[in-house]
Amino acid sequence: MQISLKPEHKAFIQNQLAQENYQSADEVLSQALNLLQQQKDYEQWLNETRQKIADGVAALERGEAIEGDVVIAKLRDRLHGNDIS
Repeated sequence: MQISLKPEHKAFIQNQLAQENYQSADEVLSQALNLLQQQKDYEQWLNETRQKIADGVAALERGEAIEGDVVIAKLRDRLHGNDIS
């Protein structure tokens, strides 16, 4: 695959190589792509978490709350292998 880079991107890669942060341009680009994937994964996690929070708030508004001490007791039971779902 042939890739064209903007001059500022080429300069950045060359600078990273000159500072001996990476052994090759391929290594710089590989790290950049890994970070991009991590960002996409984080954004997906963030969207899913926001949806879960919205679902929880909606449940609270419908009066479907569970008392805090009940939740703590269930978590302790799960932690100790006494899953009583």
